[in-house]
Amino acid sequence: MSLLRVFIVSDSVGETGELVAKAAISQYLNTEQNAVLKRFPYIDSIEHLQEITKLAEGQRAVIVYTLVSKELRHFVERETARRGIKAIDLMGPLLDALEEELHSAPIGEAGLVRKLDDDYFKKVEAIEFAVKYDDGRDPRGILLADIVLVGVSRTSKTPLSQYLAHKRLKVANVPLVPEVDPPDELFDVDPKKCFGLVISPEKLNNIRKERLIALGLNDDANYAKLDRIHEEIVHFRKVVDRIGCETLDVTNRAVEETANLILGKLQK
Repeated sequence: MSLLRVFIVSDSVGETGELVAKAAISQYLNTEQNAVLKRFPYIDSIEHLQEITKLAEGQRAVIVYTLVSKELRHFVERETARRGIKAIDLMGPLLDALEEELHSAPIGEAGLVRKLDDDYFKKVEAIEFAVKYDDGRDPRGILLADIVLVGVSRTSKTPLSQYLAHKRLKVANVPLVPEVDPPDELFDVDPKKCFGLVISPEKLNNIRKERLIALGLNDDANYAKLDRIHEEIVHFRKVVDRIGCETLDVTNRAVEETANLILGKLQK
């Protein structure tokens, strides 16, 4: 069996073209071991394409290309036809169909899917970080975080951490209770990325009572008593004063509002 040569030509990495080529080649028994695939990534000029098509003609190679630029695609189409080279355009027909369907021209920027993938993985990483360092589980996360949230129980630290994680920010949160000393790392963190969450005692009293009822417990437990709540808030203020961080009142704010407030302060 003669050797099959396939040139993968792309304005990005060339991963998509190679995967499609391999998938097609695998449909022919024993062809894979007689096929040579060569990538030509980051092609952005007609000069590059001239060299590649000339090389393909000499080696009798098939060209598989993924190019978003119409100019480059049309050049490959004309040049391979002139040289008698088999060429498969993986990107062009779909781009043209979408342009017609959406009545909008494509951006024409190479590598956008990789940028989107990077964005996705950063979001996943941030979400996993928020879970790992939720509720003070591991104080080492405090120094690794982009944002550190501190507050008494039921001040929306966890949902706020997850919301900010979807903005690709790594968030650690630490609960404050008078009987437990705050982790030392909390006082080593940059105060500008630390935010104390406070809530009115009356609002917190209602939230904690509802929480106890939802758990099937008696709502007159010490956890929900106003005296206990005042004690916790006094302790909270001592800690945030020592950290030197900003305090945000979340009494009548939705998680999204508090998150936007934090994001605005970080941007400043």
